[in-house]
Amino acid sequence: MGQTDKDKAIEHIQIKPYKKDATYSYTLGAFPTYELILSKPEHVVKVLIHSGYTDTEKLKTLCTKHNILLEVNDKLIGRLSDKENCYVAGVFEKYDCKLSKDKPHVVLVNPSNMGNLGTILRTIVGFGIYDIAIVLPGADIFNPKCVRASMGALFKLNFQLYDSFEDYRRQYDMHDVYTFMINEEHTQNLRDCQKSKLFALVFGNEASGLDDSYLKVGTSLMIPQSADVDSLNLTIAVGIGVYEFTR
Repeated sequence: MGQTDKDKAIEHIQIKPYKKDATYSYTLGAFPTYELILSKPEHVVKVLIHSGYTDTEKLKTLCTKHNILLEVNDKLIGRLSDKENCYVAGVFEKYDCKLSKDKPHVVLVNPSNMGNLGTILRTIVGFGIYDIAIVLPGADIFNPKCVRASMGALFKLNFQLYDSFEDYRRQYDMHDVYTFMINEEHTQNLRDCQKSKLFALVFGNEASGLDDSYLKVGTSLMIPQSADVDSLNLTIAVGIGVYEFTR
């Protein structure tokens, strides 16, 4: 039987520790690898397992179903993962997608931490939001640290990257924008504001949040908090905001 195009592509991929400019990335761990195969099988290049991995039959069956190469390679898994207990890794092609025009969005402006970004992806999917925009510069959504922190949620949602918030707004101008700020004087209380169904919740980065120019964009909100802390962690703020708008 002759080689398929996928087989030939696999032969030409040199699997090395992750680089941002690479055309592929990895899931590190069994759970995110299963989520990758179930959600994006067409983008899976191969699955690597460690010789010490015991729950192989289910994974073999799933890979066979989707014509995915399964390879035992302890050494390569060790090079890709910085954790000793990693027994499964999925190699997948990076891909593009589009946001839904008729569904709510979360917008992150310059998020800087890979783990936070992954946790946010997992959180918003948990509350039923499947579209996220990222205004660059920002954390790499395909970095294995982000993929792992998302626990596979990355593969269940749509994302788009933008050079500016204005670029996002030009494409999705029908969404009602709510910016989350720490400026108490010019914001509404999150609990009391009127909430629309087609919304875009906008959050700034971990260090500085959104600057005051965002007070002129849509409705600016503040999450009520005590005076004993400067601000909430970004992942917590997103979780609270999404919960309030979807409950």
